[in-house]
Amino acid sequence: MTDELEAAPRNRLHWLFVIAILTGSFLLFLVQPMVARMALPKLGGAPAVWNSAMLVYQALLLGGYAYAHWLGRVPPRMQAWIHLGVLAVAALWLPIGMMRMDLPADAEPAIWVPWLLGASIGPLFFAISAQAPLLQRWYSVATGGRDPYALYAASNIGSFGGLIAYPLLVEPGLALNGQSWLWTGGYVLVFLLIAGCATMLPRNAKGTPHVPHESEAPTRGRVLHWIMLAFVPSGLMLATTTFLTTDIVAVPMLWVLPLGLYLLSFSVAFSDDRTIPDLLAKFAPVTILLFGATMIAGHQKLAYLNALIGLLLLFVVSVACHARMYQLRPAPDRLTGFYLAMSVGGALGGVFSGLLAPIIFDWTYEYPLLILAAGALVPQAFLLPAIGRLWAGTAQETRIKFLASALVVVLIVWIGITNPGDMLGEMHEQLAFMAVAVVGLIATGRRAAYMVALAGALFLFGGYRSIQMSLADARTRSYFGVYTVSDYRDERTLAHGTTVHGIQLKGDRSRQPTTYYVAGSGVGQAILAAPELYGPNARIGVVGLGSGTLACYAQPGQSWRFYEIDPAMVSIARDSGKFTFVPQCLPDVPIIIGDARLRLAQAPAGGLDLLALDAFSSDAVPMHLLTREALATYGRALSANGLLLVHISNRFMALAPIVAAAARDGGWHSAQLSYVPDQEFVAQSTRDGKTAVEQQDMDAGSASEWIALSRDRATLDRLIRRGGGWRKMKPYPGFTPWTDDYASVLPVMRVLHPSLQND
Repeated sequence: MTDELEAAPRNRLHWLFVIAILTGSFLLFLVQPMVARMALPKLGGAPAVWNSAMLVYQALLLGGYAYAHWLGRVPPRMQAWIHLGVLAVAALWLPIGMMRMDLPADAEPAIWVPWLLGASIGPLFFAISAQAPLLQRWYSVATGGRDPYALYAASNIGSFGGLIAYPLLVEPGLALNGQSWLWTGGYVLVFLLIAGCATMLPRNAKGTPHVPHESEAPTRGRVLHWIMLAFVPSGLMLATTTFLTTDIVAVPMLWVLPLGLYLLSFSVAFSDDRTIPDLLAKFAPVTILLFGATMIAGHQKLAYLNALIGLLLLFVVSVACHARMYQLRPAPDRLTGFYLAMSVGGALGGVFSGLLAPIIFDWTYEYPLLILAAGALVPQAFLLPAIGRLWAGTAQETRIKFLASALVVVLIVWIGITNPGDMLGEMHEQLAFMAVAVVGLIATGRRAAYMVALAGALFLFGGYRSIQMSLADARTRSYFGVYTVSDYRDERTLAHGTTVHGIQLKGDRSRQPTTYYVAGSGVGQAILAAPELYGPNARIGVVGLGSGTLACYAQPGQSWRFYEIDPAMVSIARDSGKFTFVPQCLPDVPIIIGDARLRLAQAPAGGLDLLALDAFSSDAVPMHLLTREALATYGRALSANGLLLVHISNRFMALAPIVAAAARDGGWHSAQLSYVPDQEFVAQSTRDGKTAVEQQDMDAGSASEWIALSRDRATLDRLIRRGGGWRKMKPYPGFTPWTDDYASVLPVMRVLHPSLQND
């Protein structure tokens, strides 16, 4: 009976710490997308902005973990008073939000973004980030030395909950002001929970400055091992996200899945039940060998299957590495140092994949490199006793067997690539990969031989083709993704990941607009109508340069300018010589680099007659360019009878209801055109007072959706009367416009709303 009475308080104490850690981690992962939404209209979507923001988050997280580690030098009760004081001081920044400050027009993101984010949320993020390692240490002290590491599972379940809750519940259900107050309420709850945990600490406990650590300090090699075991899953999580959206399929909110699986891997790896982590760790080398090479091949016909394989590979590698960290964990009195090393490794992985790789590589080479690193780190054991006996022998015999296996792999890879005498037929790469995989399975348990087989498989099944393309200078990479230029007999194409963004025909048709921009498309018709609507000196602006196709609609006397956020795209379209739309048709056109909404806000009012917004032709939507406030910015930049063209072609989202709602709310008149390339279109335009007929080659056209908006009804009616398929936009009951305070993609995702499939 006495034991049961003692067990009840222990259970209550355990659950108090679990709930406190879970709630704090939930808030930590809720605040990052929330602040991103708050900052987007103010800072724009340029990569320098979000790279700086990422560094701020990593620095604050590292600072929080270092602070928790430092607190271990003082008695537990003193730790509690200090931390509650830090939480109370940070509460002065509530309710959470961006500080009211207008950035200079020429603001340098590397300076202003850290200042703005640090001044807006820095103390709150710092204080919350320290609670997970700190409370685990307190738990060990309060329970007389019980192992606290299982509580880290609760921390990552909370992180996963915050990650999922924001796009699925918080963002669709609350405006930013409501989200801010929700987070503020959560912060107050965390403060109370931590205060409750503090009352559980004994007045005299080990860990004071007068009581040294009882356990042996980890060696530098052990700390470096911890860092590497954290580095690989963190880097692979970001690399998987980039690789899936670049070479497999670009699906909205796909980033949630890799990050979610990464967080869940901690919960599995740090759980008391070792069945699942031990099983996944055992088969991790096989999974890496078979699935890693399959992913590098990147076959588009099996895009969704490959995406599933990539996510499974990430989860297995993450569990195996984190489970190994758990096996190598120190005693509880060294806990905060262990988590600090883990945080350093995670931050370095993020910096490598998120910041350095886009600068160093022209393709997602970080992905196969991290797969190789995973193969070198995960535990290995022979798959069968017979294989172990095969590798048994003296050191000299083992070296001979290793060299023999390496030579076999090299020979198989050479045959698979060159296929001499067509000896393996059309399936030469696949057959060679199967042979290399067999060698790799036999080598599992002997790390050096296994690594040779893994490297051979990656090189054979896609790696060598990527290297060839890099050597041919066919690819360019920036923080926005990988651009690939491909040459065919009659045309040259520009692809951004898996999405074609431009086609230029060769020979005497090199000036002919193609793809989404043919004469029959919405933007083609509108630009051809510009002389009729605005006279020979029409002022035309385009958001999104692409390959520069629209430049060849320019006519003498017109004034044009482009807005492009990615300098790499400017280099491809204008400077590289790979595409000649701009050099041939508008060699001196101004190209304004930066976030278009911010740049248009700085432009003179009424300076454009026609503005084409082409930031939505891929499957990622910069939401801040479609809000009510954004349309007001475009309206200010346009003349009183100006015309706004919005490209809304998208495989996954129906953007017409959002644009229609924003148009209705902002006093715009709207029309929509759905272009299909199986019908000829003849457009009339005026050049030098003469009527010319432009007939588009249908072979170069792509289906596209365009919306035309104008605050002058007569201008829009004149465009519609020219023919070509324009129709007044239908109403979409129940849809509200996106605003800077509220926006969610869930109501417009086609898979969730079948009624929007044709919109």
